Amino acid sequence: MDYVYLTKDGLEKLKNELHELKYKIRPKISQKVATAREHGDLKENAEYHAAREELSMVETRVQELEDKIARAMVISEDEINVDTVSILNKVTIEDLNKGRKLTYTLVSAEEADFKQNKISIASPVGKALLGKKVGDEVEVKVPAGTLRYKILSIEI
Repeated sequence: MDYVYLTKDGLEKLKNELHELKYKIRPKISQKVATAREHGDLKENAEYHAAREELSMVETRVQELEDKIARAMVISEDEINVDTVSILNKVTIEDLNKGRKLTYTLVSAEEADFKQNKISIASPVGKALLGKKVGDEVEVKVPAGTLRYKILSIEI
């Protein structure tokens, strides 16, 4: 089984979203489907087909969330070390191409949020940093070229 590594907060967000979908959003959409069905001929009933499509998307998201929650492995800060870069580390790097410092927290894909400087361990930069130590230099091939970084610090 492939685990989905999450923080306690990340798992709570997924559970809250699942609860919202199952007990608030899905019933509303189901009611839309029922109401649209009452309008007669389903072949040409755009309202009915739109509601069914919306319900299908919600059901897909519910299944995704249930799967992720079932495979969740909650990681706490006391399980993390700062010897090498791993998930939940805050890593300060120097962009050797541009001479600027960047700080990222490595998280699972489910918790990635570039605006909060949280990058996924599955992203090209995240993958390149994993397992490295302070002082290591990494190269990351991206469509725009090759990025070069030096790891300055690893924190929790």
